[in-house]
Amino acid sequence: MHGNSVPDSYVYVTEEGVARHYEDGSVDALAWEDVVEVRIVGDTDSDHSDILYILLDRQGQGCVVPHSATDATFLARLRYLPDFDLDRLGAAVESASDDYVVVWRSPEPPSALPDFEYD
Repeated sequence: MHGNSVPDSYVYVTEEGVARHYEDGSVDALAWEDVVEVRIVGDTDSDHSDILYILLDRQGQGCVVPHSATDATFLARLRYLPDFDLDRLGAAVESASDDYVVVWRSPEPPSALPDFEYD
């Protein structure tokens, strides 16, 4: 029987965040409110070339989303990031290479750490 092969990963996009589930059971997830940077890079190392969206938080943790796994929901949700520029995103996707391009950074400065008082 020939059918569609099972993908090595799949992506869920919700109002709260984005999660990529891998075939081995591992998950990369990031809440939209924690996203501080969006990068685009061409993935030429895999069996088929793809564009990768890399979403990062302040600690450098992130979620890598292949373009082949995106849909209108993912792209629509990116638009809600403050001052997100769809034209910049489109240009980065069109010219993607092995070097990443930052297409968005949070306009908000990092929050200050709370002052702790020690006894």
